[in-house]
Amino acid sequence: MWLRRLGFLAVVWAAPAAVLIGVGTPAAAADPCPDIEVIFARGTGADPGLGFVGDAFVDALRSRVGGRSVAAYAVNYPAGWDFDTSAPQGAADTTARVQWMADNCPATKLVLGGMSQGAGVIDLVTVDPRPLGHFTPTPLPAPLADHVAAVAVFGNPLRNVGGGGPLPALSGTYGPRTIDMCALDDLFCSRGLSLPAHFAYVKNGMVDQAADFVAGKLQ
Repeated sequence: MWLRRLGFLAVVWAAPAAVLIGVGTPAAAADPCPDIEVIFARGTGADPGLGFVGDAFVDALRSRVGGRSVAAYAVNYPAGWDFDTSAPQGAADTTARVQWMADNCPATKLVLGGMSQGAGVIDLVTVDPRPLGHFTPTPLPAPLADHVAAVAVFGNPLRNVGGGGPLPALSGTYGPRTIDMCALDDLFCSRGLSLPAHFAYVKNGMVDQAADFVAGKLQ
């Protein structure tokens, strides 16, 4: 199956983070709507939160958008080893959060992101419908597309699927506003065999590169 390769030592440790966690509902419904919200799915085995790549990405983005407010929502899903159930749960929660924000904060610009299995979660809600192993993506409903300003994924397993490839090439709707970062020799998104490369997105500058791209889409 298309995410099975993640089962080989793909634990991504999460740094503690103060984020919003829940199915489509913020911690305080009375809080004002942010200018920007990042909806990010952590990698396999990480504790609930954004994960270390998500934390770094949100921090980098905040430094690039001037005085605009940036909130973060951690996709609420198991990030577990049973990818058949875990990834679809993440996709469902992502869709629920985008819908909630569209209904309650329609002026907020949304950014979707994910790392490793979390990138696969974002694939499931953005890729044009097609079989991916025995998964079939369920894209966000068309009325929600305009609320998503940008997409950024890291270590994306879709690149190693037969018929797959970089996310921008597989999403007619989100392709032009998507950046798909794959570190050199990352065994989960390239033909390489390096596990350390899979954990290198902060130190190799790709998180900053993605933040630059996304900031450009938020202008």
